[in-house]
Amino acid sequence: MPVTIGWPEIGLRLALAVLAGTLLGVNRTERGMAAGLRTTLLVCLAATVSMIQVNLLLNVAGRPPDSFIMMDLMRSPLGILTGMGFIGAGAILRRGDIVTGVTTAATLWLATVLGLCFGGGQHGLGLAALALGVLILWALKWLESQIKQERRGNLSLSVGTDSPSDEEIRSILQTEGGHIRGWDSAYSRSGDTVQRKISCEVHWQSALTDPSAPRFVRMLVERSGVRAVRWRGQ
Repeated sequence: MPVTIGWPEIGLRLALAVLAGTLLGVNRTERGMAAGLRTTLLVCLAATVSMIQVNLLLNVAGRPPDSFIMMDLMRSPLGILTGMGFIGAGAILRRGDIVTGVTTAATLWLATVLGLCFGGGQHGLGLAALALGVLILWALKWLESQIKQERRGNLSLSVGTDSPSDEEIRSILQTEGGHIRGWDSAYSRSGDTVQRKISCEVHWQSALTDPSAPRFVRMLVERSGVRAVRWRGQ
């Protein structure tokens, strides 16, 4: 970090911060996130201005011989990073068992660090980190969607007396890659007919972009004796 900087260098740092904040913010806006273009841009710009101010104060840093007070310039970027933690926490939401906004919070954190890099004059490091960040947010989004992940759903069956047993139903689920979490059976009688209602939570591996029901659901629908099947995947 040079001790003395002029307006051309300050303008370059601010321009790079605007570029970084815009590229990251566009990605968040396209995803419909609350912390979008303006938020990311302001976070990156604020961090950059903070580091530029530190740079401008380098000439007056230190402690005079007759003073007990020392100016610690690095407390400014440290305060920026601490404050960023509160903003990032506000972007994370939890709805039941689903947590959203973690990537947005990480993007805001990255925008802050990029702002500190550009504000401190480390243009090469900032541009390299920006390129990697853009690659991760855009290119790896597609790759992540193709990777099979553990998903879960709720399965409900209505079966009659000629239906497969609980053990046979469990075998179908497990053979097709389903892992059962909990099992509830309810029995009712109408004359000589006994009906069963089975409900359970099933975990299976599938890509998030695959909207179709798992294979074991289709096999149960075609199974003799199964009167109704209800599937609710997540």
